[in-house]
Amino acid sequence: MSVGNLPRGLRDTELADDAMARVLERTWHTPPGWRGFFTTVDHKIIGRRYIVTAFIFLLLGGILGLAMRWQLARPEARVLDPDLYNQVFTMHGSNMMFLFAVPVMEAMAVYLIPLMVGTRNIAFPRLNAFSYWIYLAGGLLLWISFALNMAPDVGWFAYVPLAGPQYGAGKRADIWAQMITFTELSALAVAVEIVVTVLKQRAPGMSLDRMPLFVWTMLVTAFVIILAMPAIMIASSTLILDRLVGTHFFNPAEGGDVLLWQHLFWFFGHPEVYIIFLPAVGMISTILATFCRRPVFGYAPMVLALVGTALLAFGLWVHHMFTTGLPRVAEGFFTASSMAIAIPSGLQIFCWLATLWYGRPVFRTPLLYVLAFFFTFIIGGMTGVMVASVPLDTQLHDTYFVVAHFHYVLIGGAVFPLLGAVHYWFPKFTGRMPSERLGRWTVALIVLGFNLTFFPMHMLGMQGMTRRVYTYQAEMGWGGLNLFISLSSLLLAAGFLLFFANLLWAARRGAPAGDNPWNAPTLEWATASPPPPYNFAKIPVVRSRHPLWDNGDVLPVAAGLRADRRELLVTRVTDARPEARESSPRNSIWPFWSAVATTILLIGSIFTPWAVVWGAVPVAIALTLWFWPKGDPEDES
Repeated sequence: MSVGNLPRGLRDTELADDAMARVLERTWHTPPGWRGFFTTVDHKIIGRRYIVTAFIFLLLGGILGLAMRWQLARPEARVLDPDLYNQVFTMHGSNMMFLFAVPVMEAMAVYLIPLMVGTRNIAFPRLNAFSYWIYLAGGLLLWISFALNMAPDVGWFAYVPLAGPQYGAGKRADIWAQMITFTELSALAVAVEIVVTVLKQRAPGMSLDRMPLFVWTMLVTAFVIILAMPAIMIASSTLILDRLVGTHFFNPAEGGDVLLWQHLFWFFGHPEVYIIFLPAVGMISTILATFCRRPVFGYAPMVLALVGTALLAFGLWVHHMFTTGLPRVAEGFFTASSMAIAIPSGLQIFCWLATLWYGRPVFRTPLLYVLAFFFTFIIGGMTGVMVASVPLDTQLHDTYFVVAHFHYVLIGGAVFPLLGAVHYWFPKFTGRMPSERLGRWTVALIVLGFNLTFFPMHMLGMQGMTRRVYTYQAEMGWGGLNLFISLSSLLLAAGFLLFFANLLWAARRGAPAGDNPWNAPTLEWATASPPPPYNFAKIPVVRSRHPLWDNGDVLPVAAGLRADRRELLVTRVTDARPEARESSPRNSIWPFWSAVATTILLIGSIFTPWAVVWGAVPVAIALTLWFWPKGDPEDES
């Protein structure tokens, strides 16, 4: 399969393999040192940065969680004062949701999607670089504010009027609102890149019904991000306008509505749960297929369940608001929707169980994380159906029962598969194998520590302990369970420390992995581990859903791309037939400077609205130089 009507040049069919590799290396390489650090547009380098940065934020957020558990271990404790505690629990939630959970899932896609669909770089690579710098700036804003005792203290949900101008004195709520702008801008940029890469850059022959399930999950997730995240950006923007400019979007005395904030926030907030969970579905499917030595049972039902979950996710947000006095008809509708979404999730679980049943499981560490997922996620899903009931939710709302529920869903349902996925793709990232023995100990410690930490919170909630309390009286009878939970959290922390220690050791001293150590079926394993800058010397041709199993070590390839220019193959949306060649932008410093200019504008606007006016000038200059034609079409982006 080839692309016709190509201009003369160094086509890949005209070069010997070694010569072509040398030309491609020069064409796609990233310069060493600081120059390459700030200018690279290689999706693998940027993806690794995203992943490492997100896990650093996970480590910092975990320390905050331990600080809260230390404070709550005994009644009337004085470890943290009330103001610091409010900052800590706001930082913990905001950090985990906005700086870890969503970014790390997109980070995995940034690294893996181009490899899995058989292309040489992600779509809009300079936008990809810009998205990382903006994400990093938002994270630094939040954590520097914490170091300066200016951290947000209104919860990760920032409910008004607590976060409004009347009660939210100082700049703490403003910092939270602008942190949202940074992270959601970054997430939206990556979502657009994923959609275009998947729909237009797939390898020839990779029709929609041959895409790996992980690619499907990230495509669906990207569309959910594009549809859901503008709501929270609108909410944070209107909040900061109320605080800095004097508008009254959320001021009932001037015609505003306090509940408008909750509707806008949760219209994003509940789909966000599935923005975090849906990528985990793809990770589980990939790991199961590889270690069960058979395709995932029910490919078509799995894809339909993904799409159904994404659609239903937009009809659930009001179940966070059952205690706000909604009409009974609305409560009934959202109760039904909240229970109905368990159907596609249940379908996926039965497909996975059938894959295990009919396969030949090899119980390596990634598969152990998947088995841990089954146990914990089912508990979280069942409690989710419980709190979807209005009478029960009225009693349990804002108690520790809800804290237990969403940690079971988010950690058990997303973080466990993520840890398994990092272990699974670690040889692809580094070319080295993590320790299997340490991996098994890690699974045991994390699963045991997690359940001992969060399962007793269900009982605390049933006993009436509310969320977000700084302390409690001994007469409440909650001291024993809280002490047990706090001690168990140390076991969970030890498991995560062992996980990081295993990866750090393996990155330096792990056994060489080879190109495909797991005998996996998908295209990312068809190239070297770690991959070269150009990913594939020749673009593979796909004739089945599992090309490495069905074609062995030799894949058919598509000819026609030039080796001396950064070129990508553009294919049709449905059947992935080649349509054209497209140039891919070279390295550039201007995404970095555009991010710096945008950061100055957004942070300056926290202190004066005039920063938007004057800050727009350097943003416009940086963007102009970013897109300024260079004379060579491949330099334009």
